[in-house]
Amino acid sequence: MDTLDATTIDTALADLDGWERDGDTIRRTYRCDGFRAAIDLIVRIADRADEANHHPELTNVYDRVEVVLTTHDAGGITQKDLDLAAAIEEVASA
Repeated sequence: MDTLDATTIDTALADLDGWERDGDTIRRTYRCDGFRAAIDLIVRIADRADEANHHPELTNVYDRVEVVLTTHDAGGITQKDLDLAAAIEEVASA
């Protein structure tokens, strides 16, 4: 899978509220209603990631979950990252 150019990434991120490009990654931090809600979000993200066979870097500190996506095999951001970000938005807003 090929990496995407900056214009394609920026255009896609404009439709993904809160997501931003950081070098060869895209990232977003979610604030939840406490620790348990943050862990529940991580579990829902994990389910979508497994379905996509594309696994994010997840960090949890109390009520926050940080998600970082990149396609390591490609050396940067690919359509897989944007697709998973969109899927994560769906579960986060549910």
